[in-house]
Amino acid sequence: MAKRQSGNKKSRQSNFAKLSIFQPNKYKFKKSCPLSIKGAPKIDYKNIKLLKKYMSENGKILPSRITNVSQKKQRELSLSIKRARNLALL
Repeated sequence: MAKRQSGNKKSRQSNFAKLSIFQPNKYKFKKSCPLSIKGAPKIDYKNIKLLKKYMSENGKILPSRITNVSQKKQRELSLSIKRARNLALL
């Protein structure tokens, strides 16, 4: 009894090529930073209302991938939150 060899070598495509997560995304768009637009509030340690929007319920700073804040503004925001914590404003 001889083993049969299949002639369908083209159908043996890897599973990674079939998955859509490994395909390039054509419809990716960049969201703008809410603190960089015109008329945005200034980041300051005294502006508690603004700082609380970028903190979790437990008091942790939310990451920029969730809040869509730019890197520069995220650094300013974290510094202001830490200053407000130090002064017991938060």
